Amino acid sequence: MPKTSLKQIAAYCDRLLNTSGVNDYDGAVNGLQVENRGAVTGLAAAVDASSTTIRKAIDERANLLLVHHGLFWSKRQPWTGKNFELLRLLLDNDVAVYSSHLPLDVHSRLGNNAQLAAALGLRNLKPFFRMKEQFLGLQSVASVSRDELARRLANLTKQEVKVVPGGPKLCRRIGVVTGGAGAEVKIAASEGVDTFVTGEGPHWTFALAEELGVNVLYGGHYATETFGVKALAAHLAKRFQVPWAFIDHPTGL
Repeated sequence: MPKTSLKQIAAYCDRLLNTSGVNDYDGAVNGLQVENRGAVTGLAAAVDASSTTIRKAIDERANLLLVHHGLFWSKRQPWTGKNFELLRLLLDNDVAVYSSHLPLDVHSRLGNNAQLAAALGLRNLKPFFRMKEQFLGLQSVASVSRDELARRLANLTKQEVKVVPGGPKLCRRIGVVTGGAGAEVKIAASEGVDTFVTGEGPHWTFALAEELGVNVLYGGHYATETFGVKALAAHLAKRFQVPWAFIDHPTGL
């Protein structure tokens, strides 16, 4: 069975994704979060690290789980009760966890934003949506109707798209930031887009988008962030000659 060193894969991912060079939230803890005994024979990719996705990875005979949302967003100490059960599940089955949040979002080729924008048919992508002293998203000059763009997004995410029709029916400048960026629609509008594609946002963003004259397309936080982990896992599987599987565990949010 093909196998390679966990440390070799983790170090490669750190370089590829510029893990140390991207500003992120403290709870992200980007990089290798849990080690295994050292060898990788199979990869699994999931949006979220949880007991459910770990069990599904084990079912797929994977011993490295690549995720976008890691284990440490909220306090994990002490390692008792459910925390202990999760840790024991990982250790007993020799499963390592590698997490990449904003580094995977912003990657120019494998990132969530690059992958989704390309899948939507957007071209000539430029940096967009400056937060945390860096650009997190991408924008494109285009000419596509709001309805057509929503249809494309729904086909990709395989779920209903929530459309806030605050801007023009013909979208000419489109910004993409996957995940939960809806609360920052003001940033999107300030950078000149007329249409903002993201995952989810609060109720009050409907009225704000209307006031700002911006369309907002909510494709789902989970659904818009499946692209990066899939692309990363496929890339690693090819480079290191190990099988991979996508663990689909949608939240509907």
